Parts: sequence; structure tokens; C-alpha cells
Amino acid sequence: MILLLVAIGLGAGFLSGLFGIGGGVVIVPALIYLAKMPAPQAAGTSLAALVIPVSAAIGAFTYYRAGHLQFRDALFITLGMAFGAFFGAWVATNVDAFYLKRAFAVLLVFMAVKMWVG
Repeated sequence: MILLLVAIGLGAGFLSGLFGIGGGVVIVPALIYLAKMPAPQAAGTSLAALVIPVSAAIGAFTYYRAGHLQFRDALFITLGMAFGAFFGAWVATNVDAFYLKRAFAVLLVFMAVKMWVG
């Protein structure tokens, strides 16, 4: 199980560095389908894994050196994420896991279509 979790983290770290994604798009589905976690537990575990963003900081530094990082914007996004994560976690812990998985799937499909089309 530990090797599976490390592999999930490695994949999420790579995709985070490549596309700026990780938690919701990679870690949560991997925990649900590979580690067999319920959706709320997968979301909480993913969020906790991102609390110590050592790998994200290293990736962000690489973008900074290349001139592709806006610190001010990142700080405002962080502020929004803090409040959003609180309310999102509250909803996730008060909604049946079945509906949470369905809502997540709809979000992923919507985002995929949006990126493909536009």
C-alpha cells in the first residue's frame, strides 16, 4: 500500500509540475480506484498531502527561474483556496459519497470538453 501511495504521489507530482494539476484530477481518482478509498476520504487525504507542498515549491521555483511565476497572483489564489477548501470540505463531508463521485465526474467531463473545444 505504501508503494502505491508513493506512486500516486509521484504521478501527481509529475503532472503538477507539467500541467499545474494534481490533487483533484490525479490523486483523488487514484485513491478512489487504486487504493479503494471512499470519495470523501480520498478528497481529505489528497488535501492533507498538499498541505506540505515541498514538491510544489520545488516545481514553482523552476517556473520562477524561467520567468513563469506571478507571486502576487499565487498569493491571492492561495487565499481563495483556503476559504474554498474549508467550504468544499464541509460540503464533501455532508454529501453522500455516491453523489460526490458523480459531481466530480461531471466536473472532469465539463473541463475536458471546454479545453477540447475552446
